[in-house]
Amino acid sequence: MLEFQECSSRKTAETVIIAGCSVSQSPMSKLSDLMASKIGGKIFTGVSLAVATCVIVAFSIPSYRQGEPGIAGKRAEDFALTLNGRPAHLSDFRGKVVVLNFWASWCPPCVAEIGALNSLQNKIAGHGGTILGISQDEDPAAYEKFLADHKVPFPTFRDPSKKIQDIYGTQLIPETYIIGSDGRIERKISGGQDWDSPELVSYIESLLPNVK
Repeated sequence: MLEFQECSSRKTAETVIIAGCSVSQSPMSKLSDLMASKIGGKIFTGVSLAVATCVIVAFSIPSYRQGEPGIAGKRAEDFALTLNGRPAHLSDFRGKVVVLNFWASWCPPCVAEIGALNSLQNKIAGHGGTILGISQDEDPAAYEKFLADHKVPFPTFRDPSKKIQDIYGTQLIPETYIIGSDGRIERKISGGQDWDSPELVSYIESLLPNVK
């Protein structure tokens, strides 16, 4: 089973902390807080309330919905971006397998997986595949420093407005969409991953048009 660690892509006043990363608090958890405040420790102890909140959040985050029906086979929504100073579109990559990765330099799980993503890019770039990173960084200097420090070899685009993530319904990062060479979504993966693992490399290579 894959383990997930995600960071909230929306900085709101109401957050809960799970494994060092913040996620948006659900309405149900707010109700639990209200019940706990009224009933006190007679029924809901601090431990039971914390467990209940974590369970509610676990069922609300995208990692739980990783296998949601209707994702696979859908045509990936096209969007405009700028690469190397030139206008581009996701559809320009048609014919290639695209690993569309939403990330930010301030997100610990995103930082943790960057080395494996770099390695994956080096494996698939010559065989009809590429990673395409969409960053939520608002600070251009922090974004550029991250790319330089980690020697990121794949194309990336800084989208502080989060328009692209909204198109895909991404709430937590990192989140990744594997898009086939025909432009259709093959798989959605929520949370940080070991992209250099034999299992993931084998899966992505099975989709590449130029791997025999």
